[in-house]
Amino acid sequence: QVQVVESGGGLVQPGGSLRLSCAASGFAFSYYSMGWYRQTPGKERELVAHITSTGSSTYYDDSVKGRFTISRDNAKNMGYLQMNSLKPGDPAIYYCRANSADAYDLWGQGTQVTVSS
Repeated sequence: QVQVVESGGGLVQPGGSLRLSCAASGFAFSYYSMGWYRQTPGKERELVAHITSTGSSTYYDDSVKGRFTISRDNAKNMGYLQMNSLKPGDPAIYYCRANSADAYDLWGQGTQVTVSS
């Protein structure tokens, strides 16, 4: 089945860390760029971080720069988002996206991140 599936969300205290994972299956993940997005109720989904297919280039939204790290392991068909120093503004549903200009554009079902003391 062609899909990406997120995992790793949960409840964490302010200042804590979480690592989100994105498992890709059914397609040639190594040829796809990957992004992590987040969405809160009433707001549009926003790009948090992006990584190219080879991992050679990354992008981060200013709100997470220096705190979040996006990475991938193409041999394992996995993508990751390491989130450190989580803030009250970070809670959201986090989505993984894998896309290629001439092939699939895949979204996962999302994983909830909650930051609370």
